Amino acid sequence: MPAFLQPIIAALCLLGLSLCAQAQTLRIVSESWAPYIYEEQDTLKGRDYEAAQIVLQRLGVEVEWQLLPWKRCLMAIELGQADAILDIFRTPEREVSMIYPDEPMSQIEFVLFYANARPYPFRQLPDLRGLKVGVSAGYWYANRQFRDSTLFTREAAPSHSANLGKLLRDRVDLVINDRRGGTFLIKQMGIQADISHHPQVISRDQLYLGLRRSAGLETLAQRFSNELRRFKREPAYATLSARYEPRAMTHATGSATAR
Repeated sequence: MPAFLQPIIAALCLLGLSLCAQAQTLRIVSESWAPYIYEEQDTLKGRDYEAAQIVLQRLGVEVEWQLLPWKRCLMAIELGQADAILDIFRTPEREVSMIYPDEPMSQIEFVLFYANARPYPFRQLPDLRGLKVGVSAGYWYANRQFRDSTLFTREAAPSHSANLGKLLRDRVDLVINDRRGGTFLIKQMGIQADISHHPQVISRDQLYLGLRRSAGLETLAQRFSNELRRFKREPAYATLSARYEPRAMTHATGSATAR
């Protein structure tokens, strides 16, 4: 091969690899968490899923979605079996191995849900003394006092619906979940008359599309953030969000001490 052709061929090979990398399907995992992302009649739905899908389509990125239990989602990222995870909290520990777009998918509020038959009073953390609180396996809660407290015990469940089922069966005293997500799921399960939530917010947080750092997706993270921010200013985003806002439950704003 003539020497002058070698750098040309090398450049073409690099270009080909770059094009292949751009055309590669982005593998995204998440846990079913209505109304953010969930499956209904074999079809993925949800405010964050649909927003992410629209943004990625605009960016020309093909996506392969998979719903898994949360701990398996985290493991898939760690093992390189997935490129991204939808609706993950941003923590300093996770930023070591993950890239986060600047723009979050959603803002959430964690509250305590209770069975109406057992409305445990709650205004401050000491009110939880001796109780058993249902939590989600692998979840990180921003309120450090709640996260580290030894006043109460925590019992993890494999899914949000399983947590609510345990609450109804008196296997846990309270369940912590996002206000919007918990209310939406309760409505889906048809148990609005049986479960309510305390108005006090335990913690506020933001949900992101987290991208595996070792996959070299820094540029995509920035492009995704810019396009998501742009989409949020459009009427289509307001319409999308409104579609997944559940109506307030009858007892949702009531105080347990007043019952």
